[in-house]
Amino acid sequence: MLRRLILGAALCLSGEALAKPPASNVFCATYPTAPTCTGQQPACTYCHVAPPQRNAFGTALEAQLAPGAPRPLSDADFMYALPAALRAVEAQDADGDGASNLVEHQRGTQPADPNSVPAETGGCVAGTDPHNPQYDVCRYDTRFAFRRVLLDFCGQSPTYAQLKEFAALNADEQRSRLDAELDRCTTSEFWRGKNGQLWKLAHPKIRPVGSLKAGEDKGAIPLADYYDDYNLFAWSQLEDHDAREVMTAKYFVRRDTHPTRYSVATTLPTQFVDEAHRAGNITSSWSLIYFVMFTALPRNAASQAYRAYLGLDIAKQEGLYSIPGEPRDYDAKGVTAATCAACHATLDPLSYPFRNYQGLSLTARNTSARYIPSRLETYFSDVAPDITQTPEAGYLFGKPVADLVEWAQVGANSDAFAIATVTDYWKLLIGHAPKPEEQAEFVSTWQRFKGTHGYRVQRMLHDLIRTEAYGAP
Repeated sequence: MLRRLILGAALCLSGEALAKPPASNVFCATYPTAPTCTGQQPACTYCHVAPPQRNAFGTALEAQLAPGAPRPLSDADFMYALPAALRAVEAQDADGDGASNLVEHQRGTQPADPNSVPAETGGCVAGTDPHNPQYDVCRYDTRFAFRRVLLDFCGQSPTYAQLKEFAALNADEQRSRLDAELDRCTTSEFWRGKNGQLWKLAHPKIRPVGSLKAGEDKGAIPLADYYDDYNLFAWSQLEDHDAREVMTAKYFVRRDTHPTRYSVATTLPTQFVDEAHRAGNITSSWSLIYFVMFTALPRNAASQAYRAYLGLDIAKQEGLYSIPGEPRDYDAKGVTAATCAACHATLDPLSYPFRNYQGLSLTARNTSARYIPSRLETYFSDVAPDITQTPEAGYLFGKPVADLVEWAQVGANSDAFAIATVTDYWKLLIGHAPKPEEQAEFVSTWQRFKGTHGYRVQRMLHDLIRTEAYGAP
């Protein structure tokens, strides 16, 4: 089924090997109500296997894209020709799945993937019984949602007595009970405790390595204590806390056990970045030591933060915003080559704000995992002739940011952060990324999370358990 198309990527439609940054805007101007344009934009894979190799839809589109005009097209000519080319192939079925390209745009499926098919409309799937004596199949059923809430948030099935008691309530009482059980279960060890559901969500963001862990449960080479990162992540997701602070917090979080309790701390003996330069878990000791390590230009740290907290994976050609004049190749890695430049025109400016954050140092004491303004001049001046010219100012989503603190603030306030956060919970609780037929509920959920709920996860979860995607058996 369709993987969620992610915000900010460039469609790569021209005859050139490089991406065409204007394409996503033109596509969404042509189809403004398309699900993939609601706070998002299509990725390169909408038209390409990998640039310059086109998929079935990209091949059909190329044939209509200013035929006969000299290649490569300029950005201006490309933008002018693309709407007509899109319209010209609307009635075609590029992937042969029985749905036209236009229908696939409108339903949020991929026009080049025969396994990504628009869902049938009109209610229940043919062959099911809408009068199932146990559940109201294909429609939201509070009894089904009740069982699911207890399993997902408490880790326990309801007892027979609880099911009978719930079934005896009227509709309003059942919905109130669902809310009460959600609030009760999110205080459980299963949800918030060490290695609980919230920690499970944090795994791909923190990427723990037991052999390198310091502190509790330390490994053979104790470099940093990533439990600090789990604690901040869990805190940001609970009660009435602001989820954005996982990226922006100037504080740290302690954890007490039996039962698990989290509390704010202004300092920790395991954290060394000064308050003015902190950006939540992006600047934690573990993040800097593990993702920056010995690197002069911390591209890995930048791409990990982009992927983990904003849901955009540059390796998959997502979130590409080519910055004019980039990449400049300050560290002489050859990134200006044609096969590299398309991604590095986004990645390198994304990485500049990490310039002064030291990773792992084995030669100087008390210099690991700190903000050091002279870092490149002191420790990396021999890497490349221009390495010390690397600026601290960079770009995020194509917009200038002065430093990593601003980078984190811009990211945390973006649609991308809201989409990525809700997607995490959608996948955890529903079991898959939002399907095309679930896009309307998904978009409403992340928009309310960002707007109505002020980035409070606890409030958003009450919306999520009300969705048909969650509560329809």
